[in-house]
Amino acid sequence: MSTDPSGKARTVMFKNKGKDADEMRRRRTEVTIELRKNKREEHMLKRRNVPTQDSTDSEDNEKPSTQSLETIVANANSSEPSVQLGAVQAARKLLSSDRNPPIDDLIASGILPILVNCLSKEDNPSLQFEAAWALTNIASGTSSQTQAVVNAGAVPYFLQLLRSPHQNVCEQAVWALGNIIGDGPQCRNYVISLGAVQHLLTFINPKIPLPFLRNVAWVIVNLCRNKDPPPPAETIEEILPALCQLIHHSDVNILVDTVWALSYLTDGGNEQIQMVIDSGVVPFLVPLLSHQDVKVQTAALRAVGNIVTGTDEQTQAVLNCNALQHFPSLLTHPKEKINKEAVWFLSNITAGNQHQVQAVIDAGLIPLIIHHLNRGDFQTQKEAAWAISNLTISGKKEQVAYVVEMGVLPPFCNLLSVKDAQVVNVVLDGINNILKMAGDEVEHICQIIEECGGLDKIESLQNHENEEIYKLSYEIIDGYFQDDNDEESLLPQTSREGYQFDPNAQIPQEGFKF
Repeated sequence: MSTDPSGKARTVMFKNKGKDADEMRRRRTEVTIELRKNKREEHMLKRRNVPTQDSTDSEDNEKPSTQSLETIVANANSSEPSVQLGAVQAARKLLSSDRNPPIDDLIASGILPILVNCLSKEDNPSLQFEAAWALTNIASGTSSQTQAVVNAGAVPYFLQLLRSPHQNVCEQAVWALGNIIGDGPQCRNYVISLGAVQHLLTFINPKIPLPFLRNVAWVIVNLCRNKDPPPPAETIEEILPALCQLIHHSDVNILVDTVWALSYLTDGGNEQIQMVIDSGVVPFLVPLLSHQDVKVQTAALRAVGNIVTGTDEQTQAVLNCNALQHFPSLLTHPKEKINKEAVWFLSNITAGNQHQVQAVIDAGLIPLIIHHLNRGDFQTQKEAAWAISNLTISGKKEQVAYVVEMGVLPPFCNLLSVKDAQVVNVVLDGINNILKMAGDEVEHICQIIEECGGLDKIESLQNHENEEIYKLSYEIIDGYFQDDNDEESLLPQTSREGYQFDPNAQIPQEGFKF
């Protein structure tokens, strides 16, 4: 690792307008918001309980009750236990059997307070179960529908049901709380404030059946998910030991949820990243990059990718677990999304210190990054452009020279003609940095750029609508591709009207302004 202060000075003077590694990593985080979005995550925020068969009645194949909502509500208020149970069960069937459940109609009917009251009937666990099931499915809807369940006072009762001696009642309460927590940080923090986390974590034990434990793991994901604001620090401290335990589980569903939970926690800033590192989970997380199940791989790649958006020291915690040995296969994975996130990961490593840049080089990954720069999906090419550009900022002269030797310039220059101004800017920055560090090789570099058509593209960018792009392209042309003849050709010629500029006048550094 280089500690040469002159290296720092060079970074400030020459490279990317003085951005340091932390700034570069933050910028990488900002421009990869699309990598944070995943359809699976979005549609798993809440879940309806739609079973293949009922567990509390024998008429499994019957259609949901056709009795009117008014009758259901009236009977649900009955003092006769069997009548009340039948009505609550009918309401539950409406909510769990229909593709478009009449959630708003049921809320409008005034049944919510009745269902919540049913949760307190300890002498009738079947009624508790059916009411909890119905409320679970109402809470699986929109935010306003979930909020209606909360406003009806259901949450304290669900917490009481976590202590029920009847496992099906207990599990249904967990499911309901998962839907409420999944609605957003406000509901999540409300549930947390009532002491839910400790009770939920008691279910992580060998005696719990696998389907129940899967539900608990899903609820933990929802507890970790939102970051505006993130969960309270003390809640994260409570959850992390459980995640360290679950990451060793053999069930793929539980493993996927566990790793997604870690990915959410590491997406909450450097303090949360450090909490995850301090938990000791990273050495068990990194090997999952080569897990046989692609869902586990995807989640693990996101989690370790989030960690390396942190400080150099936090990045090193991942590299110390031999993370880079997994990347040849990730960069040649049949799924393009894996390729893209793998290159994104490496762009954060090349934003680190020179020791970390060298680790990427030593792992033989530069040719694979260049491969994606050359032929990848555009989003993957974009990540590869960042990876190379960051390397030209963080790396020393020999490291940048190695990348040039590997043939980076032709595919790098090809991206100068894309419509994405951000990519063009990143590539121009990288080319500018390469030229500034070229030393005696500058003419050779210029020749490569010219021969691959890069010079023509840079020249045309002097007319780009983006101010940063046309200024930087002019700076490159002016600094490295001008000779005496070129300078003369840039001078205004005598016009027919007789206007003439002094041929000895010095061209202004910022270029002519028209």
